[in-house]
Amino acid sequence: MKAAHERGGKVDTHLQIRQMNSEDVEVVYRALEEHGIGKPRDYIQRCWDENQSGERLTLIAFYDQQFAGWLHLLSKSYYPSFVEEGIPEINNFEVVPTLRRKGIGNALMDAIEQVAFDKCGVVGIGVGLYSDYGNAQRLYVKRGYIPDGRGVFFEGKHAEPGSFVQVGHDLALYLTKTKPS
Repeated sequence: MKAAHERGGKVDTHLQIRQMNSEDVEVVYRALEEHGIGKPRDYIQRCWDENQSGERLTLIAFYDQQFAGWLHLLSKSYYPSFVEEGIPEINNFEVVPTLRRKGIGNALMDAIEQVAFDKCGVVGIGVGLYSDYGNAQRLYVKRGYIPDGRGVFFEGKHAEPGSFVQVGHDLALYLTKTKPS
């Protein structure tokens, strides 16, 4: 999968999206570090290893031939409700901050949704609940994702009424989108 992306009816030749390859481990690591996103090299390597085993599909975006972002599709989610229903999960979505608002995020989502919908009629995604996730929250709603109806998920379980949770990366709301007919 290697393609320029269409934007507003025109092909954006600045943007290319393709599946991750082995050489990308170092490219992604350095680019994320440079932009203050930072992911451990062993995590990025594990992503590549999971691409090879089929557990994960990673798409990478390049804008003007520079790393611009990445997005993953997990064939088996970490979220128990998606596992029970066989719903693949979009995971770890990042666009380099200096390249946001250029359609890169939507292009990555278009590409990964196409792959997911070829396999399953529904795709899921989790989103954090504090302001750092604000852009993602808005993007997912605009793209037609709706809450799965199970409430917030914290540290491996659904939060029960009256319980206390800590706002952070471990607090999420899970959303789904059904394949358009």
